[in-house]
Amino acid sequence: MSESRVQAGRNEDILKRELTSRQLMMIGLGSAIGTGLFMGSSLSIHYAGPAVILSYLGTALIVVMMVYCLANMSMVHPTAGSFGVHAEQVLGPWFGYLVRYTYWAANAITIGGEATAVGLYMKMWFPGVPTWIWVVVFALIIFMVNAMSVKSFGLFEYWFSTVKVLAIIGFVILGGSLILGDPAQSLSNLRAQGGFMPHGWSGIWMGIVMATFSFMGTEIVAVTAGEAKHPRQVLKQSMKWMVIRLILFYVLAMAVMLAVVPWNQVGGDAVDQSPFVKVLTLLKIPYAAGIMNFIILTAALSTMNANLYACTRMMFSLAQSGFAPRAWGKVTKRGVPLQALLVSSFGLGIAVLLNMLTPTAYNTMFGISIFGGIFTWLIIFVTYFCYRRQAEDKLSLIALFGAGALVSILLTMLFHEMWMYAIITGLVWVTLLSIAYGLMNIRKRQQEQAPS
Repeated sequence: MSESRVQAGRNEDILKRELTSRQLMMIGLGSAIGTGLFMGSSLSIHYAGPAVILSYLGTALIVVMMVYCLANMSMVHPTAGSFGVHAEQVLGPWFGYLVRYTYWAANAITIGGEATAVGLYMKMWFPGVPTWIWVVVFALIIFMVNAMSVKSFGLFEYWFSTVKVLAIIGFVILGGSLILGDPAQSLSNLRAQGGFMPHGWSGIWMGIVMATFSFMGTEIVAVTAGEAKHPRQVLKQSMKWMVIRLILFYVLAMAVMLAVVPWNQVGGDAVDQSPFVKVLTLLKIPYAAGIMNFIILTAALSTMNANLYACTRMMFSLAQSGFAPRAWGKVTKRGVPLQALLVSSFGLGIAVLLNMLTPTAYNTMFGISIFGGIFTWLIIFVTYFCYRRQAEDKLSLIALFGAGALVSILLTMLFHEMWMYAIITGLVWVTLLSIAYGLMNIRKRQQEQAPS
């Protein structure tokens, strides 16, 4: 993937490079530390018990490999299209088209879900206000943040992420003090209710499958590289430290949680309440519900902010590659691709309306979101494998191992009743996209062959 090759036919340098190294790292942390950890970790604990610590370590290994591959390609060409541009140049236009539209749809749907969740969280303090009012208010705020400039996006996301990081650090410190106060009881909690591995290795594997969703969002750092200051110098360092801190936060949070409270009291087969809230409530921490509600609200707003940014840049990149209307690839004087932002917000609006009016239809769309995250990582691994294989580099085996792990996760989901529908929906989405791509190419050829 030579410099000249990846630059062909593109003008993505019209974006302004205003994001700092510190902001890049916090954006990556904030995107991954969201409802997947604060709410979804309950499922991982349900399947693996205390051995969920090993599940998160296993998932972290996949994430480290993915970030390594992505960082190496992004340093060659730091662009807003990120892995989509890399896939287009190494694997071919169809792959670049497919992964960018899938990533765009996955993020747009995720924003819709988070926006609706924000409205529900606000009902704790304002039960008389209809949910849809909060959805509209916060959606407008996030839209304005993204419409102002990339600098305003980076600033807001930095502070959103800081709240979440400080919350986890505070949780670990609080739990750590309780563990030191009664270490015997803490060890007993890790061994009670069936032992450290109550469901064996199969439980640990299912914990890895569930934990994968918690780490999704780490790839957004590469998307921000197109607007980062001195990207080649800061990108690899920012991604490295982001992953190290993310692993520490996740693993320490899980270890502390399960040492303080027996796992069967915080794990569940339905995501009805945050396990963090359950722990604080069981420990009788004053105002625990209100504190965690604020933190989870912040997490949802952070995810909305980051995902709307990612959607916008993916649509901008698609326009730059000729896969979307050229007008969507234009930017304002502040360097914001406003038309791409409007299109992405329209997708957000559809997702919100479906979620509020017809939950069944929204669940179908959410399947694309779940599938889209794993599919994106898989394409990153395949791209890197082919890229390095051309240079006969043995490091391509890292990508091969990572891709194999993700395929195993997809197969596990396919034969699991809870997630089977998500995979089927995702495969239907990819098929429809491929048909659209074929029709688009036929139309282009007809236009080229038509007499002038």
